[in-house]
Amino acid sequence: MIRTQLTLRVNDREHEIWVRNDRTLLDVLHDDLGMPDVRYGCAEGVCGTCTVLLDGDPVSACSMYAVQAEGHEVMTLRGWSDPRDEPHPLQKRFLERGAAQCGFCTAGVLLTAATLAQRNPAASREEIRHELVGNLCRCTGYQAIVDAVEDYLHTPAERTAEMGGAQ
Repeated sequence: MIRTQLTLRVNDREHEIWVRNDRTLLDVLHDDLGMPDVRYGCAEGVCGTCTVLLDGDPVSACSMYAVQAEGHEVMTLRGWSDPRDEPHPLQKRFLERGAAQCGFCTAGVLLTAATLAQRNPAASREEIRHELVGNLCRCTGYQAIVDAVEDYLHTPAERTAEMGGAQ
């Protein structure tokens, strides 16, 4: 199998790595770079568990090859909100509303919701549901997730303060 040397920029840090051309971005992030916040789910790009931000847009890391990410900025949940820091206000809303139960889907949901908040800060409940359609959750029934995102969107002072920090 052909191997390619890549320089991947992940969470504001460059990683030089040799990868087989058939390795997904998920494989490289999780297995090769040791990023447990990027999780395996369906391996078909439909569950949202492996969501990362590619140049600020949510993508399923299982549905793209790692070689396709070279020259782009990849951000995982840890790059968006470092667990050693104060939780992001959106994370706080998830905790308050019980929107994160087992936590398996949470990284993808948070990254997708944060992107929605940037693109459409006045999103309606229906628009929130539509945006999150690619993120499957077996625990919450989605109501708590939508409530948490809606609460966050209706707190403009927190969102404005966050624009200067991790996004």
